[in-house]
Amino acid sequence: MSRGNHDRLTLLAKPATVLACLALSTGVGHAQTAPAPSVSSAPAVTDAPGRGLIPTVSDHTAALPVLYELDRQPIEQISDLVQRQYLAGSQSTFVKWTVKAGGVFPLHHHVNEQITWIVSGRCEVFSQGRKFTMTAGTILVIPPNVPHEFHCPVDTIDIDFFAPGRQDWADGVPSVAAKK
Repeated sequence: MSRGNHDRLTLLAKPATVLACLALSTGVGHAQTAPAPSVSSAPAVTDAPGRGLIPTVSDHTAALPVLYELDRQPIEQISDLVQRQYLAGSQSTFVKWTVKAGGVFPLHHHVNEQITWIVSGRCEVFSQGRKFTMTAGTILVIPPNVPHEFHCPVDTIDIDFFAPGRQDWADGVPSVAAKK
């Protein structure tokens, strides 16, 4: 077994090491104020010799995929009506919002493209003089720097994907939902 393959197998056995290496190699996590994410381990992650490799690529790649369990991620209470759980990758941020009826994300904008998927509940999104009524199963793509606001009249689960990643959150800047 080559030294590179041995290192990969060792890292697979130690998910915390993978996170530490990923954070060091990508710069992600250096200033994050949220608790460390919960990484899945055995039996969800097992060895699969020879699978998922492209020899010309895999021999030169030090990063490994990391499997997370969304519902085991730390919960941040953003306001009385809004909670968030998020994971930051090297190029993007994934977040689950749990919003109680009446929760609001006031008018704001950011440099990130935002893709919003309503899993359950309903939100009214106002942007560029239009109202978008989102219900379970709908997806809204908000381009970078486009002003928008969310009003959730009922309990709602909202999944958002941001690219590039939310550096403001990693730096400890509060969510707009925390503003009164």
